[in-house]
Amino acid sequence: MDHTSIDDVGIQNNPLGVHSERRPVSDALDTSDFAMNFFRLQPGESFSGGLHTHHDQEEVFYVEEGEATFTVGRDGDTEAVVSGGELIRFEPGEFQQGTNTGDDELVGWALGAPKSKHDWDEIESIVYCQECEKETGHGLSLTDAGRFELTCMECDNSFTS
Repeated sequence: MDHTSIDDVGIQNNPLGVHSERRPVSDALDTSDFAMNFFRLQPGESFSGGLHTHHDQEEVFYVEEGEATFTVGRDGDTEAVVSGGELIRFEPGEFQQGTNTGDDELVGWALGAPKSKHDWDEIESIVYCQECEKETGHGLSLTDAGRFELTCMECDNSFTS
């Protein structure tokens, strides 16, 4: 058995600086088959750095307080608003990005399975490629310096954020 409180879980934010508080609860509880992250998002902040998918993981977001707008689909052409007390599920391979679009702080949870850690080779982000001059799918990896390296899946152009 493992036991902790949210206040005892250290803050580990996304290298892109898109949120001010992310606490990896699954690390604190030493889970292996289930990911759990606690978020406190200020207006305009997001759970992740952009429209993305996990090809190897199902994700559920629970909005405890506040309101999030999720951009959904590879083209980002669908939106879903999730208010306090509501949940939303994304199957593996479904593109999404959740942002605090409300006027107040958002408190929420990101839950994923079947692993507690992402397989970096199974994450795909949609970002602008300067070489292709359009939005394309990019593979994602984490550098030794703790930054993201994105590689275009169409032309192989890479950049670090």
